Amino acid sequence: MKFKKIILPLITLLLIISCSKDTANPDSENPRIDRSANLKSLGASANELLSDMKFTSLTIEVVYVTGFKPTDAALNNLAQFLSKHTFKPDGIKISTRAVASSNKAPFSIEEIAELEAEERTVYNAGDEIAVFIYVADGSNENDEDNKVVVGSAFRNTSMVLYGKTIANIANNANSVSRSDVESAVLKHEFGHLFGLVDVGSPMQVDHLDPENLAHCNVNGCLMTSNIEFGSSIIDMVDNKILELDDLCINDLVANGGR
Repeated sequence: MKFKKIILPLITLLLIISCSKDTANPDSENPRIDRSANLKSLGASANELLSDMKFTSLTIEVVYVTGFKPTDAALNNLAQFLSKHTFKPDGIKISTRAVASSNKAPFSIEEIAELEAEERTVYNAGDEIAVFIYVADGSNENDEDNKVVVGSAFRNTSMVLYGKTIANIANNANSVSRSDVESAVLKHEFGHLFGLVDVGSPMQVDHLDPENLAHCNVNGCLMTSNIEFGSSIIDMVDNKILELDDLCINDLVANGGR
């Protein structure tokens, strides 16, 4: 199994569909949860997240290591972003839960996937689609001195935020708050779950960054690679509310979103 690694440009080539269905537990009257719908490749659920054709509500499970809970402001900004770009008439729900440190930092994306398997409790059910967000207490194993990973969407309904890295960025910036950085990263990674750029929501007009696949080439767009890589995220979020540009929005609208 391979996953999307944010730090590399070969973003769409690092994906494999991971569809496995749990079998019923012979020692229980109730079958185990079918997780297969939430273990697909990045962008596979773009239309399901955006539209109300199959799922009319969205639930988000945020599991954070103690001390790295996302700010209320960031979660509120995420909820507003989702309401703006999706059709979920039965609502959007965000829950948070603290867990102990795994003591595995720095993390590979495979280790993050293992933590998801241990900690995730919410999966698609009925007309509700579920997304899992893990906020880690460490950094990505591929961080460099001048280039760090702040987050990664690595499956169709899964993402990780590197909470310690985000806190370090915010602490080293006078004019950027932690909630500013968290908001930008959360919305950016959800953009990938929505299939941007060209990983599930086909481009209506070519705006793909050839050097950073799955990212937008329009300066100032929320989906530029600067957000994920952390190289110039301070300049991008400094006194600004980052939004999707018109080309990204057109892709979402064409795939069932707003």
